[in-house]
Amino acid sequence: MDGGIPDDAKRDRGVPDDGIPEQPPATGRPPVIERRLHPVTPFRRAWAPLAVLAGWAVHDPNGAQEQLTRLTGTVLLLALAVLVPAAGLYGFLSWWFTHYAVTDTELRIRTGLLFRRTAHIRLERIQAVDVSRPLLARVAGVAKLRLDVVGTDDKDELAFLGEREARALRAELLARAAGFAPETAHEVGEAPARTLLRVPPRELVRSVLLTGATWGSLCAALVVPTVLWLVTHNPWTVLATALPLFGAAGASSVGRFVTEFDWTVSESPDGLRIDHGLLDRAHETVPPGRVQTVRIVEPLLWRGRGWVRVELDVAGSDNSVLVPVAPRDAAEAVVARVLPGVAVPRELSRVPRRARWCVPVWWRGHRLAVTDTVFAARSGLLCRRLSLVPHAKVQSVRLTQGPWERRWGLAEVHVDTGADKTVTARLRDAREAARLLDEQAERSRTGRRDALPDRWMTTG
Repeated sequence: MDGGIPDDAKRDRGVPDDGIPEQPPATGRPPVIERRLHPVTPFRRAWAPLAVLAGWAVHDPNGAQEQLTRLTGTVLLLALAVLVPAAGLYGFLSWWFTHYAVTDTELRIRTGLLFRRTAHIRLERIQAVDVSRPLLARVAGVAKLRLDVVGTDDKDELAFLGEREARALRAELLARAAGFAPETAHEVGEAPARTLLRVPPRELVRSVLLTGATWGSLCAALVVPTVLWLVTHNPWTVLATALPLFGAAGASSVGRFVTEFDWTVSESPDGLRIDHGLLDRAHETVPPGRVQTVRIVEPLLWRGRGWVRVELDVAGSDNSVLVPVAPRDAAEAVVARVLPGVAVPRELSRVPRRARWCVPVWWRGHRLAVTDTVFAARSGLLCRRLSLVPHAKVQSVRLTQGPWERRWGLAEVHVDTGADKTVTARLRDAREAARLLDEQAERSRTGRRDALPDRWMTTG
């Protein structure tokens, strides 16, 4: 007897005559390992039930106060004794049922306590992976991973992971997206970075103080309460108005300083890296080839110091600031790394003088330059904005002409990009605009045909 198992049953179960079960054939691929988030995650998720109660109290404060007055101290203690453990249990269970795994083709995230949800993120559609470290997360030694995926508006995220694990996973995802084999992707490691620009804190403070929005909000905080005092002579009315205005003036300036503190731009094979933040430290990536438009902003109060600000339109991403403040030469050097082969035009053509009848005074701020590589349009008189669109990124070109512009022989040329944004050359001569329309359409076709493929992990 062989353990009471008939010979036919052995063959059906894959058991040979020696009684040892057969092993499945090796596929050569490592098994998919599902991993959990960092153990501190339950503490973050435990706040969800408490946040619901807090939101109800804020939404209906009178009703919340009325309900609280009906409860005795004993009932409140019992409610807390039930609510706090329940919130902790919810946080633990939601963490326990959350897994993520990296397969050969996708990042799989499974979440949900009662209703299960599985997100399948194709690796080849990942265009950026950012690491964010809020203040409390930095104290706990954890980080949040945020993913920019082509075709989605919202960012998927993994919160929280250990800092070392987050950086290792980021490097692995970028390597997989670049086409590295699964068995070697985890060995690639984080791509080396070379620092291109760092904004000194002193320069950032000066730039914030020399911003028109700062002075505008400060003037409003001084003028409006003064006028109210002269009209009403009511100190409470003045105080109720002055405090929010001064708070808004300070919050905008302090908020920008906290966000843009220690701003560092580095270059790596997987794109430009941006590290910034005083309290919440963020590590963002500008994916190569996804930049549609670069804007060089020059406020009036910055011109004496030669400072500019560089902003971006990135397809499928909300990264908008590349350089918060820097000397023009340093900023243009960074722009050259974002748009290889593109030089910022020095000479821009003016609009005809008859444009002053369409846009008085401000017509002087509109200028245009078209080179072999870029369409450059400038607008603004007090705050100049020079928009640069590579010809390969132009999706469509349009010409518009209103009745008043037609009266003066003027027209506008609109260039649409892949980031759902439009750059406009305003108040151009009508014949020049028609010629520019045809030439730009041809430049765009040629630019897209000759453009290099957008690839990661290349050092060209």
